[in-house]
Amino acid sequence: MNKDIFQGKIKEISGEIRKKWGELTDDEIQRTKGNSEALSGLVQQKMGLTKEEASRQVNDLMSSMEEKYREGADKVNQGIDKMKDKLSRH
Repeated sequence: MNKDIFQGKIKEISGEIRKKWGELTDDEIQRTKGNSEALSGLVQQKMGLTKEEASRQVNDLMSSMEEKYREGADKVNQGIDKMKDKLSRH
């Protein structure tokens, strides 16, 4: 997921982060301000992972979230296209 998008969506995806790493609190997640390095450090510390493993897991989550948001955007765009098609027939 693009760094800027991740930072902008941190409040929305904090639930997904908590599902993956239940030991993290909402306050801790919010303090990272969507910075993936800060989140990786927090995951590393709280979960007892190596720096590399924590970074890999955070990157995997970001990729998964990017795919989820892209799919949602695709559905919205398809809906818009259908509406445009309907309107153009009238």
